Amino acid sequence: MNPTSEKLNRRSFLKVSALAGGGLFLSVGWLAGCKPDSKEDLLGMPEEWIRINGFIRIGDNGLITIMSPNPEGGQNVKTGMPMIVAEELDADWPKVLVEQAPLDTDNFTRQFIGGSQAIRMGWNVLRNAGATARQLLVNAAAQTWNVPASEITTKMGMIYHQGSGKKAHYGEMASLAATLPLPENVQLKEQKAYTIIGTSRKNVDAKNIVTGKPLFGIDYKKEGMLIAMIIHPPAHGMRLKSFDDSKARNLPGIREIFPIKSHEDGYERTFFDTTSFTDLVAIVGNSTWEVLNAKKAVSVEWENFGTYQEKRDWNGRKEMRTIPGGLESEPEQLAKMNDVASKAKTVRKDGNPEMAFRNASKVIERTYNGPFLAHNCMEPMNFFAHINGNQVHCAGPLQKPELTEQALSTRLGIPIENIEIEMTRLGGGYGRRSYAHWLIEAAVISQKVNAPIKLMYSREDDMTGGIYRPMYQATYRAALDKDNNLIGFHVNAGGLVEPPIYPDRFPAGAVENYWVEEWTVSSNITVGSFRAPRSNFIAAAEQSFLDEIAEEIGKDPIDFRLELLKRAKENPVGENNDYDPERYAGVLELVKAKSKWGQNQAGISRGVSAYFCHNSYAAQVLDLRIENGQVKVEKVTQALDCGLLINPDAAKNLCEGAVVDAIGTAMFGELKFNQGVPDKNNFDRYRMIRMGEAPKAIDTYFVESQVDPTGLGEPGYPSVFAALANALYQANGKRLYQQPFAPQLT
Repeated sequence: MNPTSEKLNRRSFLKVSALAGGGLFLSVGWLAGCKPDSKEDLLGMPEEWIRINGFIRIGDNGLITIMSPNPEGGQNVKTGMPMIVAEELDADWPKVLVEQAPLDTDNFTRQFIGGSQAIRMGWNVLRNAGATARQLLVNAAAQTWNVPASEITTKMGMIYHQGSGKKAHYGEMASLAATLPLPENVQLKEQKAYTIIGTSRKNVDAKNIVTGKPLFGIDYKKEGMLIAMIIHPPAHGMRLKSFDDSKARNLPGIREIFPIKSHEDGYERTFFDTTSFTDLVAIVGNSTWEVLNAKKAVSVEWENFGTYQEKRDWNGRKEMRTIPGGLESEPEQLAKMNDVASKAKTVRKDGNPEMAFRNASKVIERTYNGPFLAHNCMEPMNFFAHINGNQVHCAGPLQKPELTEQALSTRLGIPIENIEIEMTRLGGGYGRRSYAHWLIEAAVISQKVNAPIKLMYSREDDMTGGIYRPMYQATYRAALDKDNNLIGFHVNAGGLVEPPIYPDRFPAGAVENYWVEEWTVSSNITVGSFRAPRSNFIAAAEQSFLDEIAEEIGKDPIDFRLELLKRAKENPVGENNDYDPERYAGVLELVKAKSKWGQNQAGISRGVSAYFCHNSYAAQVLDLRIENGQVKVEKVTQALDCGLLINPDAAKNLCEGAVVDAIGTAMFGELKFNQGVPDKNNFDRYRMIRMGEAPKAIDTYFVESQVDPTGLGEPGYPSVFAALANALYQANGKRLYQQPFAPQLT
């Protein structure tokens, strides 16, 4: 973020902006569509741009470009992150252009999305980038006008010196500002002074999205670009043995067909180097249609692989991971899970839960199951790659380019400084695009054919190619004394191939005798992050079970949760509880008030749920009715505490989307395996929520907060599952212990 005197003329700026994904052109068009108040407000493109730091370029006419560093996948960081910079810069938002930054580790940190941490982790960096640039402009004005910097003020892209009456727009001071030394300290704004943060601003990509402009990786084109596709094994547990391309190689438009390895044998994989199949057949040709036809004509022979080990580096923790051989099926998977669950390890124990259960007057025990889930991003996996000698140029949608770049450098044997990765808009992600093996595949193919190529996955390639939400199971037990007091709480949870439990989350700290066990089952079916990882299952199980306890002891489900949170606040058990019981209770109290909980309506069944994850708190009350055997969700009322809101409308949209997504997944989401083969490979069988099944109304409320922003893309998702399950129980008297729900309602 050092200041620089780098300047770009109009032609150079347009060229650079085009390479960075075209985000500029949306904003210019959006700006030009605004009706100016006067001739002074109608700013054309500047003749010259001055780069102040990695985030900010200022035009000689006062127009400002702010780089958005992180990938954009629909969560609106491309608007929110520049808003934070613009706030501290004291910019005039209508005169701000937003551009998607390429991967640039010299100027940006943590340039990826995941864990709902983009705004939270970027908060101070973004604020300081804007505040530093503003101070440089003030210092430049002070030097130019020969007045003390302390007497200078700024407002909406203008600089003022009240004593002399002098004023200038930022563009007039940008050239000098870019040459000045960095100030040692900068003053950040107080929240009460915000004029951009906390106000609703339109998505900077909105116009291009609705008019179909090329924003996504699948839109990316380069002159001379070829199309590539891959063939992977039909079952997990298989690998490539041989292939016959004699019928395909002479088909129209086909250039080459050959085997590739996405990762070399013995490669030490890092956290996101997960891939199901490393030995593939690549087909390269002139067009998607021609390559697709050739792909069907290739005859491939597969073989089962045996158990093997792979090296792993889990953020510095080295291990050898065993990948079992064999073709897995659901009955055997469930049997293994039940067997391993009896040998679970304790990860938290408070008090003496064994004694509490021995002395209990009543024990409630329930087991919950969640299936594998596919991400099913609307934009199929794709990536452009051009390896030209020792230079690498890639472009496409991925969530963690900084981490992928390291794997790409290792695989190609090309220094990381020779790799350029452009980030396009993601047509869906939520974990699927964290595991960018298709970028590695695209690069290996390009290197082989010595030409620019774009790798395209079919829907079937993606849905059968792994990286699923794991299959989970959790057994809950509650011990009640003779007066129906909760005296013991026990959870035993695990999955293929990771446990879903967070042992220090609620109700940890709220029950005197508390016990958590976890376990895992090895599998060759590859799993990974899925919206609100682990929480997306365990919240459903936990919050459904809490409702059963509340019913058994005769308490209102919200009041019961609030009683537990009061204990966690006033007299907590243990010292490692990772939630704030007061904030947790706050969303429950807010949703109780806003939903008019307790005021029942004829024909309407209600369910409640609440959960903490990704540093934020969410609670939902879901109202539904059953009409002619069909579930109709009438309304969802939700309350969230995510700290300070950056863009209220965008936050609301994100949380509304979470509700719809969660209802669809809870009702219909499921993937099973038979001899290693997933039972669904396209949308004709993998059921998604339909327009008529979405809630008729979603009311979203945010707790007013001055806490720094926390996560929001994922926290509103997990608790919806149990709110739905609890409402369905009120409607038909049937508790649901297995996802998806819809098959159990017929």
